[in-house]
Amino acid sequence: MLFLGDVCAEPGRNVVRQELAGLRQQLDIDFVIANGENAAGGYGITPAIADALLAAGVDCITTGDHAYDRKEVWEYLGTEPRILRPLNFPPQAPGKGHGIYECQVRSDEGTQETDAAEVKVAVVSLQGRVFMKALDCPFRRVLPVLDDIRRETPVVFVDIHAEATAEKQAMGWFLDGRVSAVLGSHTHVQTADEAILPGGTAYITDVGMCGSFDSILGMNKDLSLRRMIEMVPVRLNPATGDVRINGVCVDVEPATGRALAICRLSLPMKPPGNQAGGG
Repeated sequence: MLFLGDVCAEPGRNVVRQELAGLRQQLDIDFVIANGENAAGGYGITPAIADALLAAGVDCITTGDHAYDRKEVWEYLGTEPRILRPLNFPPQAPGKGHGIYECQVRSDEGTQETDAAEVKVAVVSLQGRVFMKALDCPFRRVLPVLDDIRRETPVVFVDIHAEATAEKQAMGWFLDGRVSAVLGSHTHVQTADEAILPGGTAYITDVGMCGSFDSILGMNKDLSLRRMIEMVPVRLNPATGDVRINGVCVDVEPATGRALAICRLSLPMKPPGNQAGGG
């Protein structure tokens, strides 16, 4: 499984579109999750952009605090099952917070469809509360959903979209042994604490960002600095230089849902015509 960090604006969309097919082939990826809440200019996501990410090879899109920034996505969230908003949003909010999807998993030697087994993959989108909007408790909201999910599949990935490192780590330990992976998003800075927890759950505090790294969190440096130094409430624009793709690969045992390995990815966008590098 591959989880891509926050796709930030057009540079992030471009690197996913260009590199994902090669990554899927080179790394034998069976299922791709991407956080897309910053995909539309850094603020929210639109139906057209979501459709383009899905067409590029993303199997499920998670979101976060910018889920509703673009009004045109509200109805889409209620009709497209492959895009999620955080589970702990109010129940009447458009969309849903988890989904169960089918994917074809090839055997180590098998390369034909006849060699593939069908595995159900559950994805849960959560949002933290520390230094963020007031929402329902993600810890309390997730447990009843997991009870229902595990009746269908033990393979469960959780995107915890949160600001505070401690809150993400707490969710990792809270769900250890209950899910396959707890993977952090939101801060756009990839952390180096990937691990398999004692109960068999893969964890990382933040998977990073797909977008421009000649930037401040994917946005124009000059505008970001003016906003911080002069306290002028300028609207930030996406940066364009040094485009990279960040993510993590997680190997999961389908029968038990236990994570076997987790590996960080941080790759530059290749010149047009070249395939993505591995490792």
